[in-house]
Amino acid sequence: MEAVKIALEIVVAITSLFLTLLILLHKGKGGGLSDMFGGGVSSNLGGSSVAERNLDRLTLAASLLWVLAIIGLGLLVRFS
Repeated sequence: MEAVKIALEIVVAITSLFLTLLILLHKGKGGGLSDMFGGGVSSNLGGSSVAERNLDRLTLAASLLWVLAIIGLGLLVRFS
């Protein structure tokens, strides 16, 4: 049981760092903190809509994995 807990903690740590990277890669929608750091300058050379959609899908998949690992850790702590 301890090995599963350690594995889930590692998954949470890795997905947390990966989600941070993915969120920072997203294009700013304007009007927020992204404008403060140069995100307000829009350019059509930044990428295609296919790349944005793939980035969205990857972010969603990583966030679902993160949530499932958090729920798994919670259940392990609760019932052990």
